[in-house]
Amino acid sequence: MMSFQKIKQFFSKHCETKDHHDDPLLKTHYYKTNKAKALTAVEELIRELPGYKITSVSTEHGELSVEITAPKKAFLVITVISVRPIETAVDFSLTYEGLINLGYSRAMVVKLYTLLDQKLTRIGN
Repeated sequence: MMSFQKIKQFFSKHCETKDHHDDPLLKTHYYKTNKAKALTAVEELIRELPGYKITSVSTEHGELSVEITAPKKAFLVITVISVRPIETAVDFSLTYEGLINLGYSRAMVVKLYTLLDQKLTRIGN
């Protein structure tokens, strides 16, 4: 039986990762790299994805804004934070712009983490 939280997440138009998330797949990922290299890896990843367009990059704040036009329209903010000299956290905040989400936001964030895990060395689970 699905919990209320899972049902809410399934229909919510917004999906955000954080350190203490109820969903283990949406917990912040930490990587063994510095902020500059993590930002570069994230930028490369986004440029490789069809339908994704970087609209702004703030290296000072470690944020990228991304417009997604395919497969579904959405807006993504990626935050890259240096925790220690060689430990960097990456978080995603995705807002779906359609009528019915049906888990799309969560699925996209999980996919992005999976792809980023292939580019950078992840610390922890």
